[in-house]
Amino acid sequence: MAPATAVAQFQNLFNADPLKVDKEDALVKTEQNALTKSFPNYQLDNEFTFSPIRESTVSRAMTRRYFADLDKYAESDIVIVGAGSAGLTAAYYLGTRRPDLKIAIIEASVAPGGGAWLGGQLFSAMVVRKPADAFLREIGVPYEDEGEYVVVKHAALFTSTVMARALSLPNIKLFNATAVEDLIVKADEDGNQRIAGVVTNWTLVSLNHGLQSCMDPNTINAHLVLSATGHDGPFGAFCVKRAHQAGLIPHLGDMRPLDMNRSENLIVKGSREIYPGLVVSGMELSELDGANRMGPTFGGMMFSGIKAAQEALKVFEERKTANEKCI
Repeated sequence: MAPATAVAQFQNLFNADPLKVDKEDALVKTEQNALTKSFPNYQLDNEFTFSPIRESTVSRAMTRRYFADLDKYAESDIVIVGAGSAGLTAAYYLGTRRPDLKIAIIEASVAPGGGAWLGGQLFSAMVVRKPADAFLREIGVPYEDEGEYVVVKHAALFTSTVMARALSLPNIKLFNATAVEDLIVKADEDGNQRIAGVVTNWTLVSLNHGLQSCMDPNTINAHLVLSATGHDGPFGAFCVKRAHQAGLIPHLGDMRPLDMNRSENLIVKGSREIYPGLVVSGMELSELDGANRMGPTFGGMMFSGIKAAQEALKVFEERKTANEKCI
């Protein structure tokens, strides 16, 4: 509903026929009652109590599954670094198009979602330029159509939905509060290197190495790494910065000032494998290619995640064959 229409309807209530309003209120109440009947009836009176449990049972239920996941995903098909809008979109796309792949998502923050919980300057609405509205329809996010763009009423509605769609897939596991500290490299018989996984640690450990003795990390082997860690920040643009430090890529371009029209197109078109085994997506590309920042418009993030996933699938079998030959 357009804002002007909503305001007009609200104003009309003051001039409406009281009998008609009463009838409409009664209709609404009837529909609400009908909906209520379809939900469970929660009896939370004084007789209510939870089923009994031992504290150790809770601990074992968590740790048993977590360590089983660590064991399962120690060998992953694809590792996605960063669970912002681009990373989550890439995970969903890969998980639905290739349900045979094991996909691990590594997110440094406790809360996934990156900067997609709000629009610009802490405002709620999310602006998505067309044709990225097609992805909103695929995952079931409602929006207002404004012609050349659409508006999701709250950015958190998109982020929570794409996260739920991705994490509900049986072939995807999110390891949050976990930082990538380095990349794994392998060389073939000719000495040609490729990325073959990530080095991980608890984020709190990564942030405090200088306060204690060395805390060695963990590792995840993967045929491909898809990095979507955003522009420069505490953990931003990590994989391209590390690849540059290691001499795997020659230079970094540094993000340029904001230009929405140029930036979104460049980010989508530039999503690619930048080094054998390393695909880069989202605003991390701006630090690599020197692209403009895009500001609070999110279609580029969604389509960059999809493009990166498509590029990953193009080279996946080749990278998998190389890794298995090495093993």
